[in-house]
Amino acid sequence: MNKHQIWLYLLAIAAGCLIGGRFPILSSVLGASINPFLGVLLYITFLSIPLTKLVEGFRDFRFVAVLVVTNFMVIPILVYVLTRFVQADKAVLIGVALVLLAPCVDYVIVFSGLAGGENHKLLAATPLLLLLQMLLIPIYMYVIVGKSSMEMLAPEPFAATLTLLIFIPLVLAITTQILGNKFACFSNIACRAENFMVPAMMGTLFSVVGSQFHVLADQGESLIQAALVFIIFIPVAGFAAFHIGKAFGLPATALRAVSFSGVTRNSLVVLPIALALPIEYSLASSVVVTQTLIELVAMLVMVRVVPLLVRATPNEPPGSPSG
Repeated sequence: MNKHQIWLYLLAIAAGCLIGGRFPILSSVLGASINPFLGVLLYITFLSIPLTKLVEGFRDFRFVAVLVVTNFMVIPILVYVLTRFVQADKAVLIGVALVLLAPCVDYVIVFSGLAGGENHKLLAATPLLLLLQMLLIPIYMYVIVGKSSMEMLAPEPFAATLTLLIFIPLVLAITTQILGNKFACFSNIACRAENFMVPAMMGTLFSVVGSQFHVLADQGESLIQAALVFIIFIPVAGFAAFHIGKAFGLPATALRAVSFSGVTRNSLVVLPIALALPIEYSLASSVVVTQTLIELVAMLVMVRVVPLLVRATPNEPPGSPSG
């Protein structure tokens, strides 16, 4: 499965499109399965990260500085420029700005690890990234969208993500690692967990795509401009993140991680916010879903391309074992 994982992920996405398109009645069931699949996926990922590496991630101030500069200084400027092309439609503008301003904190850790990036450092920076999102996105939304956007953002989805998708899987992974040193059954869990990485990722991709595909099928024509913005955003954001990291002197494995952080957005967290908007802005949630689907395909490409473009030198330590 590891050898053919990209093809398996594409198969999961295709299956999600097929099931979501043919059986839209299943969308709520598939939507409810996203967080469980993602929680298992992150638990397996965290389990592969030694505790010593997590502590190391907290101490790498250059890496954290690159994440902050990229996601909260450079990316907002890029979002402002790109949203000028969709500002005529307020709902589309809100959806594009909301999702692109929020850096991902969940499956970016997984994809970065698959590409040999230092995902333990991304994990260590997660609380800071979530806190800065809660504080700064309302301000950026005010600048990009206008005064009405200040009323749209609530802290609950960010807090729920931190608890359900980061804190609980992380505590379980740390507990498994500690008990694995004393009990054989927990040691076996730690050794065999990585075998379930590909199935968990396939389940996550299938659930996300299958639960939202019918929305795009109904409103596809209205989302073309937003889709073009998202497609342009991916290479520009990745290029910017890479060069910011290079300016700070980060090694190749860290550059891979910050490149993924610059590209991936927090769509699964901001989607509940978009769904809660007034009816006149209902298209905003479809815009967020559009970004999710485009980004998932981009992640599968980046997993293969980024290690080829950002090569580690012989003297650098190897990347995360997750890949």
